[in-house]
Amino acid sequence: MGAREGGRRKTSESKTERSEMLSFSRSPTISYLLWCLVLLLTLASSNGVVAAAKPPSKAGCGYKLVSLVQLPNGGGLVGYLQVKQRTSTYGPDIPRLRLFVKHETRDRVRVQITDADKQRWEVPYNLLPRDPAPPVTGGKVTGAPFTGAEYPGEELVFTYGRDPFWFAVHRRSTGQPLFNTSAGPLVFKDQYLEASTALPKDAALYGLGESTQPGGIRLRPNDPYTIYTTDISAINLNTDLYGSHPVYMDLRSLGGRGVAHAVLLLNSNGMDVFYKGTSLTYKVIGGLLDFYFFAGPTPLAIVDQYTSMIGRPAPMPYWAFGFHQCRWGYKNLSVVEGVVEGYRNAQIPLDVIWNDDDHMDAAKDFTLDPVNYPRPKLLQFLDKIHAQGMKYIVLIDPGIAVNNSYGVYQRGMARDIFIKLDGQPYLAQVWPGPVYFPDFLNPNGVSWWIDEVRRFHDLVPVDGLWIDMNEASNFCTGKCTIPKTHQCPIPDTKTPWLCCLDCKNITNTRWDEPPYKINASGQTARLGFNTIATSATHYNGILEYNAHSLYGFSQAIATHKALQGLQGKRPFILTRSTFVGSGAYAAHWTGDNKGTWENLRYSISTMLNFGIFGMPMVGADICGFYPAATELEELCNRWIELGAFYPFSRDHANFASPRQELYIWESVAKSARNALGMRYKLLPYLYTLNYQAHLTGAPVARPVFFSFPDFTPCYGLSTQFLLGASVMVSPVLEQGATSVTAMFPPGTWYNLFDTTKVVVSKGGVSVALDAPLNEVNVHVYQNTILPMQRGGVISKDARATPFTLVVAFPYGATQADAEGAVYVDDDERPEMVLADGQATYVRFHASVRGKAVTVRSEVQMASYVLHKGLVIEKLSVLGLEGTGKNLAVQVDGTDATAVATSSPYFTAGANAKLQGEEGVEDSKKSVMVEVGGLALPLGKSFTMTWTMQIES
Repeated sequence: MGAREGGRRKTSESKTERSEMLSFSRSPTISYLLWCLVLLLTLASSNGVVAAAKPPSKAGCGYKLVSLVQLPNGGGLVGYLQVKQRTSTYGPDIPRLRLFVKHETRDRVRVQITDADKQRWEVPYNLLPRDPAPPVTGGKVTGAPFTGAEYPGEELVFTYGRDPFWFAVHRRSTGQPLFNTSAGPLVFKDQYLEASTALPKDAALYGLGESTQPGGIRLRPNDPYTIYTTDISAINLNTDLYGSHPVYMDLRSLGGRGVAHAVLLLNSNGMDVFYKGTSLTYKVIGGLLDFYFFAGPTPLAIVDQYTSMIGRPAPMPYWAFGFHQCRWGYKNLSVVEGVVEGYRNAQIPLDVIWNDDDHMDAAKDFTLDPVNYPRPKLLQFLDKIHAQGMKYIVLIDPGIAVNNSYGVYQRGMARDIFIKLDGQPYLAQVWPGPVYFPDFLNPNGVSWWIDEVRRFHDLVPVDGLWIDMNEASNFCTGKCTIPKTHQCPIPDTKTPWLCCLDCKNITNTRWDEPPYKINASGQTARLGFNTIATSATHYNGILEYNAHSLYGFSQAIATHKALQGLQGKRPFILTRSTFVGSGAYAAHWTGDNKGTWENLRYSISTMLNFGIFGMPMVGADICGFYPAATELEELCNRWIELGAFYPFSRDHANFASPRQELYIWESVAKSARNALGMRYKLLPYLYTLNYQAHLTGAPVARPVFFSFPDFTPCYGLSTQFLLGASVMVSPVLEQGATSVTAMFPPGTWYNLFDTTKVVVSKGGVSVALDAPLNEVNVHVYQNTILPMQRGGVISKDARATPFTLVVAFPYGATQADAEGAVYVDDDERPEMVLADGQATYVRFHASVRGKAVTVRSEVQMASYVLHKGLVIEKLSVLGLEGTGKNLAVQVDGTDATAVATSSPYFTAGANAKLQGEEGVEDSKKSVMVEVGGLALPLGKSFTMTWTMQIES
């Protein structure tokens, strides 16, 4: 809850590639002279030399490279830069810079530029572990002089110019330019850094968050992209929100092939990024320029390379993929009990019940309201739901109430762990009233937090923690004191988010009033507006100005340590504020949205962005957090049909909203049973995606271009998405609609709710799909084997049911293959590893050759799943005409037709209803053959064969 250049080319290069290459290769010298001339004329304008209609001033004239050496043992390049001409805009130039270039892996190159003589702020290595850069030595570097025109790695090549200095990165294999700073001068001042790159106009860019993007996932030229963690509601468009992710993916179609790379500027200071379509410019208010370039060339390769550097996504427990219910306004335990009963009576799946701050005593962290949430009754309730397999999660805000009778506060003061201003703990206001903020950069602050989590868990055995308001959010601004003329918080106030402290703006420091103003809060607000004053200090004198956007990240790390050490189980943490690397510790929800059709649509783009950011466990508040003027029933129907397929699926509302639990309306309950029913059948697939995300960073929910990078019509597609590689969700996003127009990349797509509904797309096609109020379209793609179970109303029970394998071949295939996999483990274990007795991984393969069909499995680490006794009861094979005969089954290489089946049978499905290209008509052919009556142990490798036949 909240209150905001060049290079070598293959001779086969395309015309497009050549023209793109030429646009990157022009000598920058003349342009630099023009920039400097403009600057000088502008500076002279005050003496009447230039007319009133003057061009915009430039902040600097760039640098020249004065030396460059190659470090021994593959240590990279180190160079020194000297400013060409000093300017005073945004402060004096730093006269000498140190350049460091290193190919850290075969597909990643780092380019770092910093002060040559003085250590500058950078993201702490203990928060984000990574290869260190050489220490700043003031010019004393041992190495051989480097005179080459380029510095190649296995995949990427670094090139540069000396006077003026610029650098570029291109692909070694094709010479394709990826980044080229000759598009603008390098500017490096203490509180203003600027670098630009040229871009081809047809590049599709994604990322640079967090913001709500009304134009969809593909970045739009000239939209504002400000990166600075801010508690401003997600209903604000194109505005810096809760997370800081200065990374973008660039996807280009070259010769009919989609090729991707990514660029990370690792910097925690506030920044504006100006994307103009053919250029991109960073304007950063501190730190250093620390660029990482990732070669791709596919979107999946990008997230693999990116998360290998920033940290692999955290493994989630199985139950986290169930459905979650929360509301700010469950005023007592009886209400919570009634909500759980409402879901059970309506037969709507529910795994996790949440409390916002209602459980707290006067909104104080790590406490219970003794009247409304008495501990004995709460423990009795938890015993009951835990026995059923349900879980309970509560909210914690970082602000600690200033209250001398409050043990959490007393212990924090005794250990001196709060952020300070002018030597005293920085006073702010959040829900409990006056608060201090713990410093999670302070080792004592981390150990204090771990201890407080332990104490609270001893009080209430919660199953996870929700860390909110950690941008950090503050209802006040500036330097505040506790008022002497009135109470704060004001008793019984209806507006507790209004500041009641006595505060004054801080205007006398360059940290609170920097020379360059980023577009904070979408209105060039003060950096300290509704947050911690940026002149406040953390441990060892670290300025809030530098560390601001790391606050939620550092809290997530501390909370992860607390839960992992406490429970000995896999932690679950939900955080609002995020930074590069947060996905290694926590899940994310998209913050305070609103119950509107527009917010329903926006949620898809934000969700997909976080998959790119390395946080695949993400979702939006289903039905909306803030109340809307419109009637909710139809919207809630459509939102649960979409939200049932968010990786993190939770209904969450504001206290001022009407009750919106899914059972409130019968029509919504019907939609929920349908959509969540499918989700719970897909839980083994979703959990396997969780495993793959932990191994490779692959998002659970993905833009369609992840699987179809060559299909350019999907580059901006923001109304549909994929789960994994091959399950596509096409929700209704418009009021009153009973159909949805969906884009289908080339191939065969089967409706998972009714597999006789088939879309056949030869070159890519848009199809109008029926979508009555209680139905959502979910399709599986050809060449896929999808593991499913029977489902249920709680994941603990659903995961124990028999499996069905859905085998999808291209429609009418006679020569085709399909594959899939399932991962099963003890999700209580902290680590998600494939180890004997702890987990099992099964690969599935299927083929059709003429009329002969084969389906087989390969099992790794079988003992865990054998102990669980899981079996496969059915195959549903899609795309083949007729039915089957002559079934033969081998298990572990031995004939087991009798053992592995109870009463095997073949069933032909109904006739296919085809949609797709013009001329495609309904078929009189069946589209599915079902092989039932099976009892195949999931933990034993099997081979099944049969022959298809057409019945007369």
